[in-house]
Amino acid sequence: MERIYLDNNATTIVDPAVRDAMEPFYCHMYGNPNSLHSFGIEVRPYLHQAMEQLYTGINAADEDDIVINSCATEGNNTVILGFYFNLLKDTRKKHIITTQLEHPCIRESCRYLETHGVKVTYLAPDHDGMITAEAVREAITDQTALVSVMWANNETGLILPIKEIAEVCRERGVYLHTDAVQAIGKIKVDVQEVPVDFLTFSAHKFHGPKGVGGLYIRNGVSLPPLLHGGEQMGGRRAGTVDVPGMVAMGKAMELANQHLAFEQTEVRRLRDKLEDALLKIDDVLVVGKRELRTPNTVYVSIRGVEGEALIWDLNQNGIAASTGSACASESLEASPILTAIGADKELAHTGVRLSLSRFTTEQEIDFTIYTISKAVMRLRQLSTSY
Repeated sequence: MERIYLDNNATTIVDPAVRDAMEPFYCHMYGNPNSLHSFGIEVRPYLHQAMEQLYTGINAADEDDIVINSCATEGNNTVILGFYFNLLKDTRKKHIITTQLEHPCIRESCRYLETHGVKVTYLAPDHDGMITAEAVREAITDQTALVSVMWANNETGLILPIKEIAEVCRERGVYLHTDAVQAIGKIKVDVQEVPVDFLTFSAHKFHGPKGVGGLYIRNGVSLPPLLHGGEQMGGRRAGTVDVPGMVAMGKAMELANQHLAFEQTEVRRLRDKLEDALLKIDDVLVVGKRELRTPNTVYVSIRGVEGEALIWDLNQNGIAASTGSACASESLEASPILTAIGADKELAHTGVRLSLSRFTTEQEIDFTIYTISKAVMRLRQLSTSY
């Protein structure tokens, strides 16, 4: 049975060109780049090239920093916990604003700081599933040190108004962090056009390998390292650099930006074809207007069909999808975003996320449509509430 992967918001296949770029650094060019001998010296140009690809990919200025780390979870923790030690702990500014939509690594970091006396405001999405700039403006106080709002939502694909939120934060003198994990590779991410102070990303979300990510820090912004030790990354993050991962992430970033037009045309076309077919089924809710979402994501609730049951049927037919964030996939709680937008209790337990990539084919979407239609019919016949 051929397998179909529609869980690309959880992770992505490594692009073959990315795999080829990283392979030599496991087998032949394995020197520590901090070494003074030829084994270390010969890899340094490739690290410089990778950094150039990353800077170009998000349009960072030369004076800005991009810190290579293990993943966006590490980067997000670096920002949230760093603010406690750098600004919150020794000043009257003991307030952070974030949202109910954030990835667990943001939420749990904030909850940890609450045990140390930090006040955290968790903004709820509006009825469209969005966090507005006005909501951020109203939540900012004289004690607010940091706002953390994701660029695009991992469940729904909704693109939040980060540019407008950044303008509000600039006006009020508050730092802004954005988790851009779900944005890079799907939409344009430009830190000159959208003046965030911190931005995090993970390579495995845009067809790079797992275990490597990045943290962008705008020039002039102070932030203590999460990991102390050597002087790697200019003292921003200790530890020997993951050379294969860094080279691969640079290549993946370059390819991701080269394929943005394809994402907006062909990937969006296949997504819309799938969504149109789903909407022909009675009692179906798709969260978020198409034009406000990343071009690859459909988050759907089908009345009378438990999300976990539909995932099971899809998996039995070789199709991978999810009920939301993979990092919270074992939770049986109702979807926070479906609850927030006013879905009733039954619908809030039925959300399924289908996320495409540039490697998704028309034939895969056709088979998925056929399989979902059959599964919905079967599961509704078994339902005691439909």
